[in-house]
Amino acid sequence: MSKQSILRLQNRFDLLVQSEPDGDIEFWFARDIQEPLGYAKWGNFLTAIKRAIESCQTSGYDPDRHFRNISKTIVHGKGGKREIEDFMLTRYACYLIAQNGDPRKEPIAFAQSYFALQTRKQELIEERMRLQTRLDARKKLRESEKVLSENIYERGVDDKGFGRIRSKGDAALFGGFTTKAMKAKFGIIETRPLADFLPTLTIAAKNLATEMTNHNVQQEDMCGEDAITDEHVQNNESVREMLGDRGIKPEKLPPEEDLKKLERRVNSDSKRLEKKSGKLPGE
Repeated sequence: MSKQSILRLQNRFDLLVQSEPDGDIEFWFARDIQEPLGYAKWGNFLTAIKRAIESCQTSGYDPDRHFRNISKTIVHGKGGKREIEDFMLTRYACYLIAQNGDPRKEPIAFAQSYFALQTRKQELIEERMRLQTRLDARKKLRESEKVLSENIYERGVDDKGFGRIRSKGDAALFGGFTTKAMKAKFGIIETRPLADFLPTLTIAAKNLATEMTNHNVQQEDMCGEDAITDEHVQNNESVREMLGDRGIKPEKLPPEEDLKKLERRVNSDSKRLEKKSGKLPGE
């Protein structure tokens, strides 16, 4: 997302914030943020709000602190009036709504970071968005590798075979460096996943090759370790060639901070956000 898009969305959400006279509690009206978050219909947005309320409960917090169902009177047509449903939402409530949205939508991707931070500094929001993008990429790779493991298990390959297939795929992607060799190169202990230390681009590259393998294994009903290994190696070679055309060599990209640490930090930030968001003002 461009800096201009981030600034535009930041200014928009900043203008929509509400506060009590003492200024201690910030909140937003659901109807106000519905359209900026990319929801055209109230019914669809209401579904997202309900998912967020369930998420709040699952996390062990009281939804009444953060979500308040209210009604508003609006004027329409020739002075006619009608009641509509709305919600008052704390920052934490807005964060949960964004977390339950589609991160492929720019407003949702932005809102996940905007509401997670109690700051107006654009550079901190951008940094958080980069972190969230890397976490999302790792989640997708984890899911695609799980599917690959299930696919090949059904086709006569055990867990050790899966490890060999993945390592040979890594060797194809990293110019001859196996998974073990890349861990040694980056100083990663043997028991930790290599992907937890890779930059977003490399994680996405591994995911693309894995998704291609999943597709072709299923489409062509491949069986046996040798056939699936050849397929996975070819897909990683294709992805490496594509990156090479743009002057990128995955093995030369530096490692990044351990994603497990970042995930713990995000979870800790979420807990602090719930407390700092406060309680919605009394009715």
